Amino acid sequence: MTEKTTSKYLLNLEKQFAHDNPVLLQALKVFQEVDQLEYELGLIQADETTASKHSWWPIVSLVGGNSNAKSRFINSYLGTGQLVSGLQTSSHKFTLLMHGNQANSSTLPGTALDVDPRYPFYKISSKIEQQQEGEGGRINSYLELITLQSDHLKGKLFIDAPNVATAMATPVISMLTKHTIETSDLVCVFSDIFDTDNELAKELIGLLVLYQDTNKFVYLIDEPTANLSTTNNNAIISLWQRKLSELGLNTGQFIVLTNQQNSANPSGSGYFAEIDHRMANVAHGRSYRVLDALEKNINDIQDVVIPEIQKGISAWKDRVNMSTLVILSFIGSLAVLAEIQMGILEFLIDPIIGPIIAVVLFVVMIPLHLIGSKLQAKLISLRLVARQKELHLMENLSNLFEKNLTFGRMLLPAKDPVGWNKKTKAHLLQLREKTEELVQSLNDNFSNYQEPAKNNQPASFKEFP
Repeated sequence: MTEKTTSKYLLNLEKQFAHDNPVLLQALKVFQEVDQLEYELGLIQADETTASKHSWWPIVSLVGGNSNAKSRFINSYLGTGQLVSGLQTSSHKFTLLMHGNQANSSTLPGTALDVDPRYPFYKISSKIEQQQEGEGGRINSYLELITLQSDHLKGKLFIDAPNVATAMATPVISMLTKHTIETSDLVCVFSDIFDTDNELAKELIGLLVLYQDTNKFVYLIDEPTANLSTTNNNAIISLWQRKLSELGLNTGQFIVLTNQQNSANPSGSGYFAEIDHRMANVAHGRSYRVLDALEKNINDIQDVVIPEIQKGISAWKDRVNMSTLVILSFIGSLAVLAEIQMGILEFLIDPIIGPIIAVVLFVVMIPLHLIGSKLQAKLISLRLVARQKELHLMENLSNLFEKNLTFGRMLLPAKDPVGWNKKTKAHLLQLREKTEELVQSLNDNFSNYQEPAKNNQPASFKEFP
């Protein structure tokens, strides 16, 4: 067994989580074991890691309609006026906001996000190209990165999505919107999207309904004339709860935005305190998302990757066998024709000439079978490359398939890929169990069952803030 070196990406993540998140630190070790297993199968290269499939940053996304509520909120919450002009000119782009040390903000092109595995839009250009041919090279038209010196951005990323009222519902915009919702740990939904009647708004509402059970949505109700009266705000929230219930949205937190956002100390207002509380929990959502991604990676090996290879091998065998049968049928037809014309049956049953003819036929068919196998393998390999892109897999399906193109496997009916055996399956099961234990460890950070005390006091749950 060749030992795979730990990728630089995993080493950098280890430095980041070595002191503040022991569960994610343990998850990195499981990712390394998954990498080793996939490396042995030939699915990834020595410098690759499956951990780069997902962003490890806590991610907050903001989606809104056509009002300026979203831009007012961003400027007020982040405590800066630098963004106003930038957001107006880039309202058609997905803007990633991150903390920067420079006093002035910096705007970087979308290509900066496409090539960096730390960010949630890593290699997104290939998905864009799949959605609309020729658009993958225009990634800067869809994405940008802005760095800001804001304490609220420390340790997390904000994704400001285009306003649904002004953006067109193109295949690329729809895909990026879905990607943003799926990737985010917290989604701030501004109420003005429900007053927008276009295709993109309908698609977005459909996504909210689809993912509402993830508990990641906070609905920000823009009521500039509202005051901080609890009764008034409760009435506003009840009204919106009924309105969204009619759309199929029955979960999520509601926060009323008031004119207090323009006060000298916005962080002291009631709704900012609620938002700060949700923001503080984004890192926990990220941890569960990473562990869920780890479990999905493990399951995908058995449920997606291997079945695709098995289908390829099966199709390859069937095509090769069919080609060989066609050749044999052709030779058999020639033999029948020769028997009719010249009478060669006596040569076939001759004790000397008959075996010689059989040996010659065997010698001729073996090379033809091997040549047919290689030709069909190239076609299957190309199909697996296309399938890999279609499924957005990092794993090199064609590489594992080509490891099966040995002389013995060309002749034998084996359909399982090289390396896919009981030992590998048992290892996958062990990795899945480790991941479940990590989820339990993460749960224990919030509640931990205590053994009954000696004085027969009832067991209790210890709550953590």
